[in-house]
Amino acid sequence: MTEETVGYVRLVWTCPNCGAKNPGPQKTCGGCGAAQPAGVAFEQAAEEKLISDEAEIARSKAGPDVHCGFCGARNPPGTTICTQCGADLREGKARAAGAVLGAHQTGPAPDVKCPSCGAMNPAAALKCLKCGASLTQPRPAPGAAPAAQRGGFGRLGYIAAGVGALVVLAVIAFVILSARTHDLTGLVQSLAWTRSVGVEQLGPVSHNDWRDQVPSGAVLGTCTQKVRRTQDSPAPNAEKVCGTPYTVDKGSGYGEVKQDCKYQVKDDWCEYTVKEWRAIEPVVLTGSDMNPRWPEVRLNADQREGQRQETYKIVFDADGKSYTYTTNDGAEFAKCQVGSRWILKVNTFGDEGAGVALHKEVPGTSEVPGT
Repeated sequence: MTEETVGYVRLVWTCPNCGAKNPGPQKTCGGCGAAQPAGVAFEQAAEEKLISDEAEIARSKAGPDVHCGFCGARNPPGTTICTQCGADLREGKARAAGAVLGAHQTGPAPDVKCPSCGAMNPAAALKCLKCGASLTQPRPAPGAAPAAQRGGFGRLGYIAAGVGALVVLAVIAFVILSARTHDLTGLVQSLAWTRSVGVEQLGPVSHNDWRDQVPSGAVLGTCTQKVRRTQDSPAPNAEKVCGTPYTVDKGSGYGEVKQDCKYQVKDDWCEYTVKEWRAIEPVVLTGSDMNPRWPEVRLNADQREGQRQETYKIVFDADGKSYTYTTNDGAEFAKCQVGSRWILKVNTFGDEGAGVALHKEVPGTSEVPGT
């Protein structure tokens, strides 16, 4: 990301002695004459106008001011002797600089009401144009938050915490109950099987990609310009995109207005067509006997056989309830003849057909259902 300078603006500072606002470059308060202490920070003006005077721009770039270590007076950067007391500024301390104060204030700000006389003043005014009082609004006395605000968020927090706890408990209960099983003896009542053979067909398929990634032999379609990448430096066919300008404290009463910029490089995003194998409707065969078979597949010249799948369902009767066991193992299915008895492992959610597992066959107990 590239930082670009938009320009420079004057900041302001508020006198802690009398509350008057002062231009950033001014080192003493225009209201009471007190010097700006080192701990008083610069602020953004209500309306920030870019400086056009070359001398002021040079002053903005010079660096942070230095506070005298003996008398505390502000001195311009590069000064070696304090302009107020004559002390050596090697004992001084440069003001902090580089802090982002906020988004650059470009538009007009609303008028400000004087807290003393009630007159309306331009937002950029440093003192009331009618009575000369400070326009700094008095801060509200510290106190407790309103009851509704103080309690409302807490109630919502307790409700959310309660709901979260219930969800966690429900998940834990589900896991525990799923793991708990009991044995049942089930009689095989009926069987069902499904076998399918996938079919793939070679035909035209449309895709999209960057022009230089389109495979050779593809039929090129419509191309449009899209952003392919973003970079810090300029490039051919790139569009410069900048974020919201922001003001940075220079430590001298001036602010540098910056913006972060990147370059969006565009390229051709194209539609193209190639021939590919894609799955179409599979051939399916079902039955309810003990002789599962694969369906007969007749392929055209542009088709080929795809993946084969098989599913077997065995319905048991146990204590007057039906339990369905599903498997993809043909050998396991072949053992479960109608009338044979099996010990089933059934979990808590296994009633009426779910959560059923075969454990072992009960030997010598095969019978024909209904006899």
